Amino acid sequence: MTSVLYDVPGPKARRVSLIGSVVGSLIIAGGVVGAIVILSSQGIFNASRWEVFVNESAKDVWTQLGYGVLATLQAAGVAAVIAFPLGVALCLLRISLISWIRVPTQVVLEFLRGMPVVLMILFVLLVFATTPFTAVVSGLVLYNAAIFAEILRAGIQSLPKGQREAGLAIGLRSFQSRMSIEFPQAIRRMLPSLIAQLVVLLKDTSLGYIVAYEELLRKVKLISDLEPSLLFSAFFVGAAIYILINLSVSRLAIWIERRGSKKAAGGMASAIKTVDLEVNVPGPETK
Repeated sequence: MTSVLYDVPGPKARRVSLIGSVVGSLIIAGGVVGAIVILSSQGIFNASRWEVFVNESAKDVWTQLGYGVLATLQAAGVAAVIAFPLGVALCLLRISLISWIRVPTQVVLEFLRGMPVVLMILFVLLVFATTPFTAVVSGLVLYNAAIFAEILRAGIQSLPKGQREAGLAIGLRSFQSRMSIEFPQAIRRMLPSLIAQLVVLLKDTSLGYIVAYEELLRKVKLISDLEPSLLFSAFFVGAAIYILINLSVSRLAIWIERRGSKKAAGGMASAIKTVDLEVNVPGPETK
């Protein structure tokens, strides 16, 4: 029995898949148990290593972590707001029909994509003598704008050629077709990749630690410096905060995607209903 996209596995294939799943689960469970045993033998789970988050000084500790979260979100938010429109502009230049515009843009994009973010942050800080915040945001903007541009270009190239041809056929200019027809579809189609890149952008704010930007990672390091025994617990809490923020960003983006899909489906249904009504309305000659 076959499906449209793949062959339905038979009894033997399902049995092999089940055995592989069970073995893999046992290996993962064994690794988790082994890690817990090793950490326990090192005293990681002793109450003394965690009481800093619940004792009298916990308020100060959580306040510092809160400042770090705000600094992280501030840098990520400003960088995202600047990087996405810049990525759209670079994408337009990259897919331009004029070679002397398209080729230099391609070279610039390849350079930005190939440069480590930390080097761009250090370059902005040392050459232009900026603040750590400006250096972090500038580095994130340069790198992520190039990534956004390539993601959007891939989305546009994945569209049927008839989309652009239809836009030009009804009198739209090339730029109008890009912005009105192609970009909205490309953004919706590539939204998972854009969300993933936003998560990467948020995590890359931790590179601000190198230039003394007071983001979450640096706050965690300052807390762990109070007492060497707090190293694991402080970084564990920091990692949990990063995971919660990234999950929140992902869920928010998924909600926006579903909301947009429902609106698009509702608009399509309304258009079809209108067409049906117009077709079914009897004309004067049929009355």
